[in-house]
Amino acid sequence: MKFLLITLITHVPDPVTGVRSSTTERFRQVVDNAVLAEELGFDGYGVGERHERPFISSSPPVVLSHIAARTSRIRLFTAVTTLSLLDPVRAFEDYATLDHLSGGRLELIIGKGNGAAQRALFHVTPENQWARNIEAYELFRRLWREDEVTWSGRFRPSLAGAETWPRPLQQPIRVWHGSATSRESVDLAAKWGDPLFSANVTNPIDPYAELIRYYRERWAFHGHDPAAAIVGAGTAGFYAARTSQEALAVYRPIFEGRLALQRSLGLPVVFGTLEDFVERSSALIGSPRQIIDKVHRYHEQFGHQVVHLHADGDGLNDKQHRETLELFQSEIAPALRSDIPGPAWVGEAA
Repeated sequence: MKFLLITLITHVPDPVTGVRSSTTERFRQVVDNAVLAEELGFDGYGVGERHERPFISSSPPVVLSHIAARTSRIRLFTAVTTLSLLDPVRAFEDYATLDHLSGGRLELIIGKGNGAAQRALFHVTPENQWARNIEAYELFRRLWREDEVTWSGRFRPSLAGAETWPRPLQQPIRVWHGSATSRESVDLAAKWGDPLFSANVTNPIDPYAELIRYYRERWAFHGHDPAAAIVGAGTAGFYAARTSQEALAVYRPIFEGRLALQRSLGLPVVFGTLEDFVERSSALIGSPRQIIDKVHRYHEQFGHQVVHLHADGDGLNDKQHRETLELFQSEIAPALRSDIPGPAWVGEAA
């Protein structure tokens, strides 16, 4: 199994202290966490893309380029690239450039994105967002593979023998499809034989397990080798400690602060108590043994080979954040890597 840290670069008050860092400081935290992830041996680091409050992750190519300059080994993920909002030609140029700057360490997770404010910003509607996502991806993948592209579609001007520069380093890049609760992303991933990354954050396990089963069905329908399917899954929260009692005690004020923020934003509350959150959500909170067992329970239904944790401390102080990630890498990751094979990155054996 392989492990990523992912941030959506939320810019909100600390759930415990109530203090909100400056924008500059928040970006510094993101980059520092990427450096820490590489130091501790995580396999990848991801930066989301959002174009509305409370996020400041509107430009992942810029953030990931800075991270690429500060690191040398860790894979760099987008989480997700919102192709339904973007010109696929411009997105290709940005990411082909980043592919070179990172030495071929880039992996893309694409998706339509969500949120009414960002749809309005880019004049995308609920009625056409999926069609935009499909069209943009199909052009994007051609641009990555072909030196000259002739193409026409509904949502951008046509191309006639178009050349795009720079040509990318990876030929081709691996593109994952991020999915929360919709079958459209799953269908697109299965059609092209691409990996799937399940959000697996907001709800209990059932809807995510159903979508992953559907992905495997569609994967086989399109004639792909069932053994070649790659699935990743997110987690709703993370804190590992030596005992479950310590983990719950440290995480309780963080959970309560996040719950208060959800309610203040008018978001639906699915897990009303910390105990319910730990029991029924994908959150990995507890002792190393408890966390290992929970990942195995999810793997029984998902068959996933990649897991992401939150890159940000989310209310932990720097010392707590580092210590819990160190504990994950020393006692949790080795057991899961041994039990569950992970997919090969570019240039490494499976």
